[in-house]
Amino acid sequence: MWVRWPKPAGSNDERPILAMTAVPRGMARAGPLRVLGAWQLASPNRYFGSYSALVSLGDGTLLAASDSGRRLRFTPPGRHGPGPRFDYFAAPEFGEKRSADIEAMTRDPVTGQLWTALEWNNRIDRYDRDLRLERRVQPAAMRRWRANTGAEAMVRLADGRFVVLAEAGERWFGDEGPGLLFPADPTEAAAPLRFRFRPPAGYSPVDLAALPDGRVLILLRRVLWGVPPHFAGKLMVAHPSTIRAGQAWHAAPLADLAAPLPVDNYEGLAIEAGSDGGLVLWLIADSNHTVFQRTLLLKLGWPATQKAREGPRAP
Repeated sequence: MWVRWPKPAGSNDERPILAMTAVPRGMARAGPLRVLGAWQLASPNRYFGSYSALVSLGDGTLLAASDSGRRLRFTPPGRHGPGPRFDYFAAPEFGEKRSADIEAMTRDPVTGQLWTALEWNNRIDRYDRDLRLERRVQPAAMRRWRANTGAEAMVRLADGRFVVLAEAGERWFGDEGPGLLFPADPTEAAAPLRFRFRPPAGYSPVDLAALPDGRVLILLRRVLWGVPPHFAGKLMVAHPSTIRAGQAWHAAPLADLAAPLPVDNYEGLAIEAGSDGGLVLWLIADSNHTVFQRTLLLKLGWPATQKAREGPRAP
């Protein structure tokens, strides 16, 4: 179904080049969020593209991970910092999709440790602050998750717990997907609490990010089938204190990501503190190396006055 970009056979272009071209924003707001900018990313580097996870490294740079195990560290527009660095989590000889399909990342801002979730083999890897592999596990609670719709979204909470969501259910039919709440680092064999997550009709959860007040921001994506397919996105807010074993975890809508806003297959979400006391949200789109998709970077602002009024609170 997917028409891939033609790539020259044996391409070995590894130049650290990243072009960031501003694209029309089309609208000033998305719900309570201010649209601060949108850019299309492009590079001749053979490791570029198909980014499905994003984190802030706390030094002004962002780290993106792809579904082929590659990573890109870059300074976003409007900031001074180091140039782009292309690298990989999974070594090239280990780069088949089922062993390298990173769909989510989360980071401990204190230790600098970083965790990745891989979809095809439902694995979680932990890296140290220098991105050296420390541990690699396939949690027993994730073994029945389907290969291409498995571990898709993951977040480390401030208290050290982890939430992991599958992209879809364990069965082909049904609206709810499985979720896990780990009491500690999932690579340390912690037994999780099992729950369910029911997204809005047609949507799938694709990323999670922790808010400073303890809530969780959920990024969802919907495929609008056509020739070519298009995409819509949605942001929702939920509180992990409302997670109950075997029950559905409910979230409140925050904003729709739809035209005329530049929209593509947004799959990565990172949150930073804003200069006004609010938050800055960064979203990155997974191009899937297709001819009709773009690697978009979207910057949204969540003013402090709006943030205080939106979404569910702890009971």
